[in-house]
Amino acid sequence: MSGRRPRERPAGGEDLTGVEWTVDVVAVAHGGHCIARHEGQVVFVRHALPGERVVARVTEGRVGDRFVRADAVEVVEASTHRVEPPCRYAAERVCGGCDFQHASLPHQRELKGAVVREQFSRLAGLEVDVEVRAVPGDVDGLRWRTRVEFAVDRSGRAGLRGHRSRRIVPVDDCLIATEAVVASGVLDTTWQDCTAVDVIDAAHPDEPVLVPLPHAAEGGGVVGERASDGSWVGEYVVAARGFWQVHPGAASTFLSRVVALLEPTAGDRVIDLYAGAGLFTMRLGELVLPGGFVLGVEGDTRAVSNGRLNTEDLDDVEWRANRVDRELASLVAQGVTADLVVLDPPRTGAGRDVIGHLADLGPRRVVYVACDPAALARDVRSALDCGFRLAHLEAWDAFPMTHHVECIAVLEQSG
Repeated sequence: MSGRRPRERPAGGEDLTGVEWTVDVVAVAHGGHCIARHEGQVVFVRHALPGERVVARVTEGRVGDRFVRADAVEVVEASTHRVEPPCRYAAERVCGGCDFQHASLPHQRELKGAVVREQFSRLAGLEVDVEVRAVPGDVDGLRWRTRVEFAVDRSGRAGLRGHRSRRIVPVDDCLIATEAVVASGVLDTTWQDCTAVDVIDAAHPDEPVLVPLPHAAEGGGVVGERASDGSWVGEYVVAARGFWQVHPGAASTFLSRVVALLEPTAGDRVIDLYAGAGLFTMRLGELVLPGGFVLGVEGDTRAVSNGRLNTEDLDDVEWRANRVDRELASLVAQGVTADLVVLDPPRTGAGRDVIGHLADLGPRRVVYVACDPAALARDVRSALDCGFRLAHLEAWDAFPMTHHVECIAVLEQSG
């Protein structure tokens, strides 16, 4: 009997974990850390800010590695933007949920804008000017997360994980979670035989839904959500553990911006890719009447079922439960074209194949909603290669206190 030999890993140099260096922090980097250097080696430092001098303790890395990871354990020279973290778990550096509680909220947005600009310069070859805007609905960057998955330790207590760690930190509060999530009792309950508990503070029902994992039947059922576009209000059925924007103001903000940027008119043929349960599909289905058509494409069959319920009164809306790349390839092979396309892919982005197929549809405008600026920049580069131009870019702080930022890009045919 033969088997595969395990791949040997290079021995590398001396383990640097625990070593402390005094370093000057020069810039912010994508991923919630900042950049410093020690004797030519790049150091990614958490809990630091650009312009600071800090004592950095190495958490991962060896001599000779391209970079090491570290944590700022002492601030020698502080930035004027440094503040006391409002959450003691962030101050103690035990919870990995927040990246920037030590920075003022306006400066957090400046840092995120710098990351977006750097990613577009490096990955798309474009110099962009973008300001990260606040999303209505949080309180000074806190109490905004309506959906939280808490990990459960061996004793049955719910908590949050440390940064890049399987370690579970028991907490008695999470300041970025909504008060309803915390008041649900998830942190006061002993959860036997569970690995995690998902808590959903949806628009309906009035009380948060708790979904113990992995035992929840059918993913925890469905909840009701809503989004608005001016005076228009849409009610949505969504799987309890399905995708929905976690910031209370995000769904309405992004819906309104997508509609404004797409500029749909009666008779337009629209394709909504990675459509989820139909946040954009429902509104667009109304706006292209009479004579228009909207196709929602989504790989999650349960989301498609809910999307069909959400748009059941719209005869001009059709759904396809399929992988986006496969469905687009099929549509292109059939000679299908579209006037407008909206896409909201997962964090990994759409990818070169999807962008290529999208270009073959010949839309006059594409609106791309992205939760990762690096993935967006890579896809924009692919779009440029396919004959598009970047007509507009904006960014929104839908995840305060974290490094995450939501971007909306508009692509148009360059010819």
